[in-house]
Amino acid sequence: MKTQIYRSIAVALLALFFAQSSFATCGGGGGGGGGGMANSGGSGGGSNAPVYIVPWNKTPPSASGLVLYWFPASQKEIDNSSLKQSRLLYGYASQCVSMQAAKAEQLANADKLIGESKLPVAVLAKADGTPINKVENTNGKLKVTDVEKLVETEMNQRKSAVSGQLKDAADKAKAGDKDGAIAIYKSVVEQKCMFKKEAGDAAKELKKLGVTDIASIPPAMILERRQSAIIERTMKQGLIAELNAQYVAANKLYMRAHLMDPADPVPLRFLGENYRHNIGAWDKAREVFNQILEMPADSLSRSVALHGLGKMTIHDGEFKKGLSLMEQAVAEYPLALAYRNLAVYWNSEGQPSKGNEYTEKALALDPKDPYNLVFAAVFMAANGKKEEALKIARANKNLMPASYNLAAIFAQNGQRDKALQMLRRHFYQYERYQSVRAKEMMEARVDAVFESIRTDRDFVALTRNADGRLPIPMKGMPATQASPNR
Repeated sequence: MKTQIYRSIAVALLALFFAQSSFATCGGGGGGGGGGMANSGGSGGGSNAPVYIVPWNKTPPSASGLVLYWFPASQKEIDNSSLKQSRLLYGYASQCVSMQAAKAEQLANADKLIGESKLPVAVLAKADGTPINKVENTNGKLKVTDVEKLVETEMNQRKSAVSGQLKDAADKAKAGDKDGAIAIYKSVVEQKCMFKKEAGDAAKELKKLGVTDIASIPPAMILERRQSAIIERTMKQGLIAELNAQYVAANKLYMRAHLMDPADPVPLRFLGENYRHNIGAWDKAREVFNQILEMPADSLSRSVALHGLGKMTIHDGEFKKGLSLMEQAVAEYPLALAYRNLAVYWNSEGQPSKGNEYTEKALALDPKDPYNLVFAAVFMAANGKKEEALKIARANKNLMPASYNLAAIFAQNGQRDKALQMLRRHFYQYERYQSVRAKEMMEARVDAVFESIRTDRDFVALTRNADGRLPIPMKGMPATQASPNR
């Protein structure tokens, strides 16, 4: 019943976005934290909080790599499968093992891959589609540990062959066969996507032999099973601490995980977003996000970094530069958080059709996410669907991270007291750091959704600590258009 209600609301909202609106609302992008993915955080966590999301269908096959195919039996299985989270599979995806989830009827060579197996089934294959091995389901389910071992076994066998090549090259060099050694070492370097450590060792030996035209090879993630499990457990503990508003403790855990494996971008993603969204230490957030962009990183981590830099850049008054960064973010990875803030930008620029477009995209990523629904309801109120928006606001009134947008809905419905109540909750219960409050208060002062209470004595008092970094709009003018120097 709950799913049907969410679906009905989502359909109504999506239909609404096709209508034009003349009301320029900022709405507050909201969300953030939790590595850029915890849209409904703040209400505690669980031992299975998502940290290492396997990039199914995000990693295109490589001509020299492997492909892990997941043939699910149903959408229900996809929604509940343990295959969606795994540090080992995430790590192998960065080493030329493409992760492909597909329906059997969508893949030309599915019959060859699946054979006589019953769905669901996981199949590891060469890049040309030749099957190597598979994991059958147990009582209709695939176990992530079995699938991890499937990939791990093949990778270890190949690694042993590469290690043998390194030994042969060393023997040739020792025997004085320099050309023979160089040829073998170069063949190992060519396998750097799958075996970065061995390729790095080969590159060092080539330099010793006088070969100078060798590109630097970045370090590989640690994928030894025991150490990887410790890192993943540390990250989950960090996220649980963050979702319980223990931000300093979360930072310590994220940093510990980073130090255990500096080549892993995920701890940096969570660390940077915690600095940006929860603590308000933007100088440190910028440093971490730029570190992600300078290292080999997955598209999700790059997207979160680009969005974070964009959001901070806009607040600092460089609107076009910030917009470009957020557009780059969604080009890297479709992030609901970035879509929402792009909607904020365009509505603040007086272009509600673009704002609606990005809100629609955020909602389409997860129509059942209550945070997306509350954000979209701000637009419903702006488009005259005030009672429908109020229903969504009332149904989600206890969603602490959505307090700002709940306030926006109440303000647009003329419910001043409830709007101020939600803003007070946002500033002084949800936010824990004064540096964050100062930025959020400034955004509220320029936000078109609070136009009805902008000059209200209590609203002005409530936002008295605004940092003054954004221009106050003149009446009837979108927020950012009030500044001639943007």
